[in-house]
Amino acid sequence: MTAPGGVLTRVQARPAAADTAVRLLPRGGDEPPVTVPRDPAREAARDELSKRVYHENDPGWYQRALDAFWDWVATLFDAASTATPGGVLGLLVVAAAVVAVLGALWWRLGTPRRRPASAPALFDDRPRSAAEHRAAAGAHAAQSHWNQAVQERMRAIVRALEERALLDIRPGRTADEAAAEAGRALPAHTGRLRTAARAFDDVTYGGRAATEASYRQIAELDRDLERAKPQLTSSGGSRGADTDTRRGATG
Repeated sequence: MTAPGGVLTRVQARPAAADTAVRLLPRGGDEPPVTVPRDPAREAARDELSKRVYHENDPGWYQRALDAFWDWVATLFDAASTATPGGVLGLLVVAAAVVAVLGALWWRLGTPRRRPASAPALFDDRPRSAAEHRAAAGAHAAQSHWNQAVQERMRAIVRALEERALLDIRPGRTADEAAAEAGRALPAHTGRLRTAARAFDDVTYGGRAATEASYRQIAELDRDLERAKPQLTSSGGSRGADTDTRRGATG
C-alpha cells in the first residue's frame, strides 16, 4: 500500500518493544513517521478483504463441499494405496476382487428378504370357490405370470379339498398345515402336497420366482386329487361297521 507523500515499510521493533509497528515514512525528513499498531492494522486489512468485491468469483458452498469431499477421497485413496502391496495397482486389484465376491454372493443368494415370523394365512378375506381359483390360475398362466398362477392353483387345491369335506373349512390355515392335513386323507399324495405347499411358500414369502414347470406340477396334482379317493381311517371304518351292525340288528 502507498499513501500520499509516503511509503509503507515494516520496521522491526526493538527487543523492548511490545509490538511490531508499521510506520509510514514521509518522503521528506521534516515530518515524523506515523506508527500504526499491529492489531488495528490487521483489523483494517481484514475489513478491507471482507468486502464483497473481493469475493465475487469465490466458489459457492456446494462447490466448496464437493471439493472438500474429493480432497478427503483422494487422501483416503493415497493412504490405502500406500498400505496396500503394489501401490495403486494392488489397491485396484483388491477392490476388483471385493466387487467380484459381492456380485457372486448377490447372484447366488438374491436380494435379501425378511421372512415373516409366522406363515400368513393361505386365503384372503374374500372367499372363492375352487373353480374361481382355477380360472384365476389359468388366466395368470396364459400371461406367463407364474408366481400368481402357482398361488391360485394351490388355493384351488385346498378349496377343492374343503368342498369335498376332506378338510375342515378353517380360516387362517397355512399351506403347510393344509398339506399335512390332506396327506392324512390322501396318503398317496402326501409328498406332492408338501412339495406344492413349499412352492407356494417360496413364491409368496420367500421372494423366489416360480417357473412354468412348477406351475404344471401343481396343476397336475390338482387334477389327480380330483380323481383320488380318500382313505378311510380305522376309527372311521369301525364307526361305519358299528353303524351297519346296528342297522342290521334293528332290521
